[in-house]
Amino acid sequence: MNIGPYQLASNVMLAPMAGITDQPFRQLCCSLGAGLAVSEMLSANPKVWKTEKSKRRLLHSAEAGVRSVQIAGSDPDEMAYAAQVNVEHGAQIIDINMGCPAKKVNKKLAGSALLKEPPQVERIVKAVVDAVNIPVTLKIRTGWCENTRNGVEIAKIAEANGIQSLAVHGRTRCDFYKGDAEYDTIKAIKKAISIPVVANGDITTVETAERVLSYTGADAIMIGRAAQGRPWIFREMNHFLKTGTYMSAPSMEEKRSILIGHVKELHKFYGDFMGVRFARKHVSWYMQAHDQDKAFRSIFNALESTNEQLDALNLYFDNLT
Repeated sequence: MNIGPYQLASNVMLAPMAGITDQPFRQLCCSLGAGLAVSEMLSANPKVWKTEKSKRRLLHSAEAGVRSVQIAGSDPDEMAYAAQVNVEHGAQIIDINMGCPAKKVNKKLAGSALLKEPPQVERIVKAVVDAVNIPVTLKIRTGWCENTRNGVEIAKIAEANGIQSLAVHGRTRCDFYKGDAEYDTIKAIKKAISIPVVANGDITTVETAERVLSYTGADAIMIGRAAQGRPWIFREMNHFLKTGTYMSAPSMEEKRSILIGHVKELHKFYGDFMGVRFARKHVSWYMQAHDQDKAFRSIFNALESTNEQLDALNLYFDNLT
């Protein structure tokens, strides 16, 4: 699959997730087969860019792979300026967020709340596309609610105004993450437009990946929560989609190497204090399949230093062998 001049290494992508798809996690997923890893959402409001969180989210130039940066906001001029600033910081693709269901985002008429206002969608898309000379992509939901499922209308607006790829989560905003994702709307969107369409929502297994691609006709799939604690899911899906056969699960020694390497990168990226805290949630996801009684996670979450965390992880894996 291509987005503008960029040919992606695979058609299995990492979805943007606030507080999760930071630089260390994106790098890791790309190394394990993600064809594209979209950054965490960055507010288009320049007043918040001076926070440490925003400063870290503006770091793009050191990343490997195609650098796709997601921006969110409701004002066309602010969105255009945010796109330009991120290009200056190394972004190679700008992704517009019109899918976030969070109340604090929607109350500012940003994220999926924009799906209620197609004319504003058009103004924002046009402003961002006109502001930069790199590809602009868009991520949406199927609509605001079941009675206003206007994904096809939004998709046509996106294509007509220069969007080069469209990712669609198979739920409305009012669904949040409840119930099952539906793919009929994604299938209809794919039939209605000619730009690449990326299917997203509840794609958690290699079988689901194949089924969703086949049913919707989508050009690619986007994996979100299923990659938490299981970043090797990308190579497993790539292998299955190419060969129809199952890839062997990573050995315990490889899982150890991936997990400890990830934690070290979190420590390095965030520093000792915040790195310890970010490591806790990732380790919790990795350990869900192994630490059934949560005994290790309870101990790990009480640790306060990077060395303590690394020592505890090494000891845990030592005791498994």
